Amino acid sequence: MAGGGGKKEKGEGLGRALIRQRNKAAAAVKDRGDALAHARRRAQPLESVIEVSDIDAVLERAAEADRLHSALADSVSSSDLVIDLDATGETDEERRRMQKEQEALHAGSLRVPRRPPWNSRMTVEELDENERRAFLVWRRNLARLEENDKLVLTPFEKNIDIWRQLWRVLERSDLLVMVVDARDPLFYRCPDLEVYAKEIDEHKRTMILVNKADLLPMNIRKKWADYFKAHDILYVFWSAKAATATLEGKILSGYSEQDSASLDLDTKIYGRDELLKKLQTEAEFIVAQRRAAAIKEDSRATSSDSVSSVAKHVVVGFVGYPNVGKSSTINALVGEKKTGVTHTPGKTKHFQTLIISEELTLCDCPGLVFPSFSSSRHEMVSYGVLPIDRMTKHREAIQVVADRVPRSVLEQIYKITLPKPKPYESQSRPPTAAELLRAYCASRGHVSHAGLPDETRAARQILKDYIDGKIPHFELPPGMVDTENEHEETSGLEGPTTSAYNESGGSDSDERDDTVDPAQPDMRHVLSDLESFDLATEGSKPAGKKKKEASHKQHKKPQRKKDRSWRVGNDGGDGTAVLRVYQKPAVNLSAVSASDKT
Repeated sequence: MAGGGGKKEKGEGLGRALIRQRNKAAAAVKDRGDALAHARRRAQPLESVIEVSDIDAVLERAAEADRLHSALADSVSSSDLVIDLDATGETDEERRRMQKEQEALHAGSLRVPRRPPWNSRMTVEELDENERRAFLVWRRNLARLEENDKLVLTPFEKNIDIWRQLWRVLERSDLLVMVVDARDPLFYRCPDLEVYAKEIDEHKRTMILVNKADLLPMNIRKKWADYFKAHDILYVFWSAKAATATLEGKILSGYSEQDSASLDLDTKIYGRDELLKKLQTEAEFIVAQRRAAAIKEDSRATSSDSVSSVAKHVVVGFVGYPNVGKSSTINALVGEKKTGVTHTPGKTKHFQTLIISEELTLCDCPGLVFPSFSSSRHEMVSYGVLPIDRMTKHREAIQVVADRVPRSVLEQIYKITLPKPKPYESQSRPPTAAELLRAYCASRGHVSHAGLPDETRAARQILKDYIDGKIPHFELPPGMVDTENEHEETSGLEGPTTSAYNESGGSDSDERDDTVDPAQPDMRHVLSDLESFDLATEGSKPAGKKKKEASHKQHKKPQRKKDRSWRVGNDGGDGTAVLRVYQKPAVNLSAVSASDKT
């Protein structure tokens, strides 16, 4: 009996030891996860990183790459290290054509970073390590594209924590809403994000919410509607600013209620209640499709009941570029201010879940800058994707505005007069950035400390007006050309103007009929430039400061003119010194002696 009891006690002791060991391991894993979460909370606030210029950020990413180098060591072929030193005499058209070919060839490489597969049995450390490893591989693929001289890769989001917010919103949402700006929807659209949503769940759909649709005239809105329908894109026209004004009982200038009351659903600007109903209907349709697929795979009652319980509640996620109006749309749909809204892109730092009703929940994702080939950094500043306050070259961004908006519209909006093109220049050329900035500074009195025009201040104000819609502009769908009637309809200040406007370059009424020999320089151009420069100089002087008239007490003593007739004139010599000899006239000695005798 004693022996048997001892074996039982030994068995119970071994089992308890195994249980204690497992509990200790689980507690250790939990402590490490809590420590990692606590370290993240103590870290600096979540900020968007688009351009890595800080040395600390560079060193941090270098350390991360070194830590993961053993798991991601890729063999580099010798062809990647070949440097081509041969000069190519390519024209601009050939260079653009080759760039388009390269962009089409590498279009598949511009992908949204995917979250690696995970399950509930993975620890926090394993999940974090896998995500960083996959993100580093994505960054390296884009770095290889940046090394290609024929490709220009725009700045993109480089902070993994911002992309983690997107991953969470994609996984939770039944319907994904991509908010875009109505003035150029294709610039803000990311097709690969729609593909990624399908990879997560084949039943997920993406809706294009065309915000700021009140800035488009009806005919242009109709063209975009036809383009979306032709490409099977689910879209809705919307104006968060107009919806917010309606909630507050205000009337938005330039917005007519006929746009929201239109019977044409293709071009109609949806109101708040109509958009909420549309979102809930589309999301419930997606959930119903998922339920039907689940019932088809498994006909058991438990599966049917579990899916039907999910169908009672749907989640709609909002994603897109910074400063396109995601937070403004959320506030308008909720009916009160729930998320911060500013003109500076990147206000939202974390995704937020807002419950509209028992059947509908909205998720707001921070704005992300997706990688693309379609634009330059200056265009992204003018579009409001990158912060205006951080721009270093303001003239390039202003040149984008000057190229897209007609000269007459800029003059009427700001009540300025831009310099006209010279006679030897193209009469249809857009104004330069320097001309626009200096004319704006002269009209507003913006002067820097050195007495020069404050172009930086003027550039920021013009860009803000361009982004807010004070300067009307829009883009046409691909393959569509603006007609003359549309040009006349939208050329006024009452409605937006297209960036595709081409001012007529016909004959000027002041154009001269006389011809000039092209072999010889035409001095009239130079004289006209000098004359315009003198007029501009005189006009820039303050009118109040006049030269005082000299009084009778301030008369200066008249100076005698100096005789400089001895100087040598420009007689076409070779520049050597000239010596002039003055010879006295000869004296007749005999005549002098005869006169003396007499």
